[in-house]
Amino acid sequence: MALKRRTLHTRTIIIAARYMSLTINNSSDRSGHISTVPLPFTVDHAAKAIFRLPGARRRILILGVGSLAQGLSQVLLSRSKMFTDLVGLITQDNTQVGHELVGTKVVGTMNQLLSVVERDQIDTIAVCLEDRRAVLPVQALLDLKGMGIDIWDGHHLFEEESGRLPIDDFKPSAIIFSREFRQGIVVRAVKRAMDFSLSLVGFVVVLPLMAAIGILIKCDSPGPVFYRQVRVGLRARPYMIWKFRSMFADAEKDGARWASQKDARISRVGRYLRKWRLDEIPQLINVLRGEMSLVGPRPERPVFVQELRSLIPYYDLRHTVRPGITGWAQTQFHYGASTEDSHVKLQYDLYYVKYVSIQLDVRVMLQTIRVILRGEGAR
Repeated sequence: MALKRRTLHTRTIIIAARYMSLTINNSSDRSGHISTVPLPFTVDHAAKAIFRLPGARRRILILGVGSLAQGLSQVLLSRSKMFTDLVGLITQDNTQVGHELVGTKVVGTMNQLLSVVERDQIDTIAVCLEDRRAVLPVQALLDLKGMGIDIWDGHHLFEEESGRLPIDDFKPSAIIFSREFRQGIVVRAVKRAMDFSLSLVGFVVVLPLMAAIGILIKCDSPGPVFYRQVRVGLRARPYMIWKFRSMFADAEKDGARWASQKDARISRVGRYLRKWRLDEIPQLINVLRGEMSLVGPRPERPVFVQELRSLIPYYDLRHTVRPGITGWAQTQFHYGASTEDSHVKLQYDLYYVKYVSIQLDVRVMLQTIRVILRGEGAR
């Protein structure tokens, strides 16, 4: 009963402090500064003080020590400790207790779960067991659930905390029978209507800018203003993408390769176009034609798709929605120029595919504006 009361108390404090923190951030964003009225302490200090109180932060215990458990541990350790406190890992192997895995201490065994929760004042448990059938402590978890402890599937907590899907630890059945990974007819219709109307208005508005960019490209280096290239789109169908040319005309005489930092193939004007993502403007034509969306996974070239689908699990799931001019991965991750980067980007892309919605599209568009204003474009 004491554990249940403590959990309720913790949740109340966390909700109050998070609200105060969000209020501070929002007011700061709108006004550019927080009020300078002389007070013993600001609301910001009050929120931080609340999180220093015993039981204020969410205290998380991870059940398991496998790849999913270690991946979630790394995600939680990389985030701010203001809201969460990763207490440790629970294992089946007695010999691992007291040791560290990826910076997180193994604090007990499955048989000690109830006592560890009570001792370390845990209020959230993430189940990250690779094989649950034989080792899942069902009765202990049911007892803890009845005491008010939050029990999470490790995959879901990983998604919530990182905005990515842990694709290396996904079972095919979790995708095949998932209620997500499907776009409802209403969302699909509203998304297409929004794409068409915004692209049409945007195309008319940027026509003068497009003319100016065309002149700059012609003055900078010989070659065409526009660059067309085959990309892989919805249902893995190829289509022709339009871009402003940002490289020299013979940039790919030696074959296709990813752009690199300070790539010598990029022209002077092209470097600025890429930095501010202005080279993507002509893709509004692709959106109007229904080949692309404003928001979605960025389309890849067939040669790269062929390579990546053989190396990265579930890669083709990114082709279940229209590719986008911008995407969730582009606002969350740096420009990827390797198989390893593509692996991480796919985790973001599949998060978008799984949870695609109008609200998420609006969020990506707003974050894209921030990225552009900061000049965090592609290479």
